[in-house]
Amino acid sequence: MSLIDTARAVRENAYVPYSKFKVGAAIRTTSGNIYAGCNVENVAYPEGTCAEAGAIAAMVAGGDTRIAEITVIADSPKPVSPCGGCRQKIAEFADGDVVVTLATMDGIVLHTTVAELLPGSFDADYMSRV
Repeated sequence: MSLIDTARAVRENAYVPYSKFKVGAAIRTTSGNIYAGCNVENVAYPEGTCAEAGAIAAMVAGGDTRIAEITVIADSPKPVSPCGGCRQKIAEFADGDVVVTLATMDGIVLHTTVAELLPGSFDADYMSRV
């Protein structure tokens, strides 16, 4: 199953009673494992969880910590982009050249990289003096 297929399938499990905007994400790790996540809303905004954050949490819970590729899909007119917080979360576990595939349910696909999504990301180098 491709990452787009995995993200598309997990998207159906999204808990979105407020926005009705389902998002799915799938990660392939450097070890070859695949993890998925969907968005989970909460009536006490902004206490929900993004699909990307859910996939990253599943990855870490599964014992992996390096992203080799990530895909995000939603039913939107153009490929959905991760929010700023999720861009930083992805950058924590991925090198700048890691491919990020953004897709729509209609089959529109955009390929980018972590560095293109989050130029000048805050990383551990900034904390080298502590």
